Amino acid sequence: MKKVLLQGKRVTLRTRAMEDMPVLYDLIYGCDQPEWKKYDAPYFPLDHRTYEQFLQQWGTNFTSDDLPDDLIIEADGQIIGMVTYYWESKGTRWLEAGIVIYSPDYWSGGYGTDALSLWVDYLFETLNIGRVGITTWSGNPRMMRCAEKVGMQLEGRMRQCRYYEGVYYDSIRMGITREEWESNNKLSLTDSALI
Repeated sequence: MKKVLLQGKRVTLRTRAMEDMPVLYDLIYGCDQPEWKKYDAPYFPLDHRTYEQFLQQWGTNFTSDDLPDDLIIEADGQIIGMVTYYWESKGTRWLEAGIVIYSPDYWSGGYGTDALSLWVDYLFETLNIGRVGITTWSGNPRMMRCAEKVGMQLEGRMRQCRYYEGVYYDSIRMGITREEWESNNKLSLTDSALI
């Protein structure tokens, strides 16, 4: 996949490499009940895989020139998570992004906001799309705040459709259009020039 390196204030986003695979495997499957999974769609079980199965799914395509659909998030010289995107409908250019910070040590410190902001910028700059969205659930208020901080707005709330540990939660859709993103970037540049 195409080599990408994006530097933010707190994090670096970069293309995965083969040497990253053992670290990623441990972050995702290193324990039976990882803390991160309590917030990342816990109503869908984490299907444990062997390292070989993990490599078959994630450990290929390192040499192509294709745009990567995921990047590693690094902070303090270590891998802490990933950003991703997928096509909800490629024909209509409907793209959804995702982010997961595996290490609780990096929650609520601005790392996710920095990573998502870099990722949204990169997606708008490299793809012909009119919107970037995320889907989360009402049990993950940090993700909703993170999305708001990068300019996303609430676009849909499907009430009580996620059932987890005896409680119903809402499914949340948030997004930012290209016009909103461009307007936010112009405001940021204006603010920087005033300093």
